[in-house]
Amino acid sequence: MSDTTAVTEELKKALAAEEGAGRWVRRLALAGAMGVAVAAVVAWGVAHRPPPPAKYVTATVTLGDVVEKVQATGTVQPLLQVSVGAQVNGRVTQVLVDFNSVVKKGQVLAEIDPLIYGTQVNAQAANLAAQRAQLEQAKAAAASNKAQAETARIAFERTEKLFQQNLASRADLDTAQGNYDAARATYEAALAAVGSSQATIAAQAAQLNQSTANLGYTKIYSPVDGVVVTRGIDPGATVVASFQSPVLFVIAQDLRNMRVLADVDEADVGKIQAGMDADCIVDAFPGDVFHGKVEQIRFSPNNVSGVVTYPAVVDVDNPDEKLRPGMTTTITVRSHEARGVPRLPNAALRYRPTAPKGPDGAPVPLPPEAPLAKGQGRAWILTNDKPGDEKEEAHVLSIGITDGMFTEVKDPAFPVGTKLITDETDVSELLKKRRFF
Repeated sequence: MSDTTAVTEELKKALAAEEGAGRWVRRLALAGAMGVAVAAVVAWGVAHRPPPPAKYVTATVTLGDVVEKVQATGTVQPLLQVSVGAQVNGRVTQVLVDFNSVVKKGQVLAEIDPLIYGTQVNAQAANLAAQRAQLEQAKAAAASNKAQAETARIAFERTEKLFQQNLASRADLDTAQGNYDAARATYEAALAAVGSSQATIAAQAAQLNQSTANLGYTKIYSPVDGVVVTRGIDPGATVVASFQSPVLFVIAQDLRNMRVLADVDEADVGKIQAGMDADCIVDAFPGDVFHGKVEQIRFSPNNVSGVVTYPAVVDVDNPDEKLRPGMTTTITVRSHEARGVPRLPNAALRYRPTAPKGPDGAPVPLPPEAPLAKGQGRAWILTNDKPGDEKEEAHVLSIGITDGMFTEVKDPAFPVGTKLITDETDVSELLKKRRFF
C-alpha cells in the first residue's frame, strides 16, 4: 500500500506541474496577441494621422472693384430758406397761412393792425397839404416883394442921376437908397421863406412816405415761392420790432432740391473736391439712397473738442420730398474708383511676422524694415504652402487706392492668384487639439 500511495502522490505532482506550464503558455499567447493588436492600432494611427496644421492664414490677389469713399455726417437744409419778420410794431389781426402751406411770391402771410399807421398817414398828408399852401403864399409874397424891390431900384437910379445933375438933394438920394435897400431885404426874406417852406414840404413828404411804408409793412408778404416750414405767430399776439425784427415765418423755396451741410474730417478733406458724386442716407428711410454732388468745400474750420472738420456743401435731389429740413444724414463721397483691377486684402499689408524665440525663450528682435515710399506697401508671399514646411518672402509692391478692406495692386509681380499671408495661426494650440496620442 505504501508503494501505491507513493506512486499516486508522484502522479499528482506531475499533473500539477503540467497544468501550471499550460497556464503560462496561454498567458504568453494572450500577451503576444495584445501586443500585435496595439502595434496594429499604432500603425493605423500613424498611417491615418492628419497633416500638421497650417502655420499661416492666407488670402489671394483677386480681380474686382476698389472704390475709395469718404463718409461724413451732416444736416439737411433747403437750398434757399428765408426768415420772414415784421418791420413794425402792433397786434396781429390775421394769420393767413399755416405750417406746410404752399405760398407764392407776394402772397400775404399775416396782417398787423393798420389803424395807428393809417391815422399817421392821414395826419401827415394833411400837414403836407397845409405846408404846400403856405409855400404858395410865400411864393406870392416873394413875387410882390420882388416887384417892390424893382420899383425901389428904378427910383434910386433916377434920383442918383438927378443928384449928379444937381437936380436932387443929398437927402433925396439917401431916402431913395434906403427904400431900395429895404425893399431888397424884404425880397430876400421872402425868398428865404419860400426855401424854408420847400424844405419843410420835403421833410413832410419824407415823413409821409415813411408812414405810408409803415402802413404797407402791416401786411407781411412772402418774398419767394415756397413752403412754410415754421410759423411763429398767432392772431392776437403783439409784435415788437423796435430792437430786433422777430422771425414770424420760415419759408423753404423748393423742397425738391435740398442741401446737406456735412462736417468732413481734416484727414479726409484732401480726398474730395467739388463735382464728385455723393450718396446720402437718413434713418427715416433706411432703404433709400439720395444722390447728389459736392458743390463746395469751405475753408472755414470747425473745432469741437480738438476735432477739426471742414464744411462740405452737397446738393441732393429730393423728387419725392422725403428729405425734410433738419434731418441728420450720412453722406458717402466716391472720391476715386478703380474697376476690374487686381486687389489684395488690407490685412496682407498690415501683417508682420512674429519674432522668433531664442534658447532662453525670449523673443529675438527682427531686423528693421526699410521705410516705404508713397504709393508702396509691404506684403508677404507664401512661396511654399505645404503644412509644416511653409516658406514666405517679404516684397515691396506698388499700390493704389483703398476702400478700407481692399487695396488696388499696381505691381505686375503680384498677379491674380498670388497667395499672401494675412495672419499666423497658433500652431501649438492646434497641435494639442489635433494630437492623436
